Amino acid sequence: MGKIGFTEILIILVIILLLFGGKKIPELMKGLGTGIKEFKSAAKDDQPAASKKEEEQKQ
Repeated sequence: MGKIGFTEILIILVIILLLFGGKKIPELMKGLGTGIKEFKSAAKDDQPAASKKEEEQKQ
């Protein structure tokens, strides 16, 4: 398979626009951004806990 070009990305965006409509897309992007922020903060918070478990296992 080749790389995804500009034409393919444009076709995908048009299909998304047709499926969800112009008014729903900003809401979807806001929800996606919020989800990514929560995932990053949860991953950051979990990292020290994982290192503590590793230290306990070494001892």
